[in-house]
Amino acid sequence: MASVCGETSPAPTRIPMSKTPDLKPRKSPTQARAAETVRIILEAAARILETRGLEGFNTNAVAERAGVSVGSLYQYFPGKDALTAALIERDGEMLRTDVAAAAVLPDPRDALSGMIAAAVAHQMRRPALARLLDAQETRLPLGPAQHDRVTELQALLAQVLARTPLPAGLAPETAQADIFAMVRAMTDSAGERGETNAPDLQKRIGRAVLGYLGLA
Repeated sequence: MASVCGETSPAPTRIPMSKTPDLKPRKSPTQARAAETVRIILEAAARILETRGLEGFNTNAVAERAGVSVGSLYQYFPGKDALTAALIERDGEMLRTDVAAAAVLPDPRDALSGMIAAAVAHQMRRPALARLLDAQETRLPLGPAQHDRVTELQALLAQVLARTPLPAGLAPETAQADIFAMVRAMTDSAGERGETNAPDLQKRIGRAVLGYLGLA
């Protein structure tokens, strides 16, 4: 639209929209050899993150570490964000498997202790990698799969608490939410501080959880 002086108003500045990262694998391996290639690529990505951090993390470095061509890497992963998402998925599935194994122990105290041990091991097994993946988990749009895994972990905890004597007046859903938050906060905080003493952290979390439940 012309101004009152007859000059043309400048066109409005367009703000570029940030592109949503492509996190989905391009294809899934259907043969054992291809599955092994993907495993090697992901482990190489994990090693690069551990040793070089995000600054040194790129597809060329991962391909070189894995001993494959960049073209072979791109057959499965469209970029480094997809590699990161796959590592988060891999580690999350390991945690889910370990927590599920502990949740079926007959004694609820043993089950809770086993679930705490699984959470601590998830953080302490490879602490540098765990810290980086925790940070990237909040950045990347991981979609419903990550939410579903958290929901499943909460459900497993609820199943154990259903067989645990709770203090009078403590609702099971409140206990589940509090304990889940407690374990998550203590493991994440330990990771951020660079703690590496897994047995000590496990004892501290165990005391906090059992004390909360009146079982200490």
